Amino acid sequence: MQARTAWLLLGLGPLLLTSLGMAWVVSQRAQVLSDMHLQAVQPVLLAARKAELQSKVNLGRSAIAHLVRDGAPDPQAQQQALDILRRLEFGHDGYFFVYSFGGRNLLHPRQPDLEGRDLLNMQDSHGRFPIQTLLAQARAGGGYVSYEWRRPSTGAVEDKLGYVEPIAGWEWMLGTGAYFDESEEARLRIDKATEQAVVDTLARVAAVALLGALAVAGFALLVNVSEQRKADAKLRAMAAQLVRGQEDERARVARELHDGVQQSLVSVKFLFESVLARARQAQIDPSLSQQLDAGVIRLREVLGEVRGIAHDLRPTLLDNLGLAQALEHLAREWSERTGLPVHPDLHDTGALPGGVAIALFRFAQEALGNIERHAKAQRVDLRLARDDQGLLLRIQDDGQGFEVEQLTLSSRQGLGLTHLRERVESLGGRFELQTSSNGTVLAARFPDRAIQQ
Repeated sequence: MQARTAWLLLGLGPLLLTSLGMAWVVSQRAQVLSDMHLQAVQPVLLAARKAELQSKVNLGRSAIAHLVRDGAPDPQAQQQALDILRRLEFGHDGYFFVYSFGGRNLLHPRQPDLEGRDLLNMQDSHGRFPIQTLLAQARAGGGYVSYEWRRPSTGAVEDKLGYVEPIAGWEWMLGTGAYFDESEEARLRIDKATEQAVVDTLARVAAVALLGALAVAGFALLVNVSEQRKADAKLRAMAAQLVRGQEDERARVARELHDGVQQSLVSVKFLFESVLARARQAQIDPSLSQQLDAGVIRLREVLGEVRGIAHDLRPTLLDNLGLAQALEHLAREWSERTGLPVHPDLHDTGALPGGVAIALFRFAQEALGNIERHAKAQRVDLRLARDDQGLLLRIQDDGQGFEVEQLTLSSRQGLGLTHLRERVESLGGRFELQTSSNGTVLAARFPDRAIQQ
């Protein structure tokens, strides 16, 4: 009975430790992905908020356009315009404000005690002059300004993003704004969704761990010492299944970025490009067209970053083309970007386990990145082939090489090589490194038993 209990503990201990380790890795990686997601989405949220503010100001201008005429301002028409704008409200803290170019407040529906007062020299808690800044932006043709303002619904002083435009002929500034905590609410929603995804993933890991624990307990009670090797083999298969589950989760996140965030970014980009085209056609203020053009460029950059994140999470080239063609595509892109020639010698490897194919693709990515950053090479050779010893991927350059011991002792510079070695060896492969002043050879070799499906 004691022997059976010992075997039970020996079976459950590694499984539980592995499950806890996997849960910790999933949690940590999910947080990193969440941060990357937020960094990619936040510029889009800000751009959407800016577009919303500009649209509201355009709505206000349209509502009073029939009252604004050339020539001397008509006091009666101006009062009618203020009455119209006063009735245009949106949400708890959404309203239009109007100032004269001299700094006198003409309209503030939420704080009527400010109307008629000269606020030109009003300062915020940092000693800045928000009204002067808003007026300067309006005189420049309009735009966005970040400033502090007391929130009417709560009385608290908060950061606010405003958009203002001048009313030509009246020397008025028309504007509206939104408090930054509204963008924070959107960020929190994204954070909450990511947290829920992490909880679901951890629940799946826990379920797999529980099933595995029950299986190990059953085998520990039924089998003898001679059958222990079979139980160990099943535990290793279970660990591999957990690793595949993690890769599947990365693929799912990559698909969500591609099908969700990326499509939204494309829609916003088309909208901005359409507005930019109409602005140029209408020949309005060149500075506004320049701002829109800069916004479109930045949106394209964000779109590229999202695509890069999705590609890094799961290289779709492997699924669509296979390892050999994916490496050829990678080498061609790298050569075009760096200007260094890559001489590929790539042979079809046949079907490979997903983990091995991904590991070799990441191996090539990291090796080429190191060559680009450090090697100062003039030639790179990339070889992929199968022989009687198994599968071999070798990357060789004629660069300046490096000191292996010194790099290994560095906690930062040697991290990439350490990860390459760990990834290859964890899948049953062998990591090889040779370096000198004449160049460096990095290789990953997998025996046939490690690449069998």
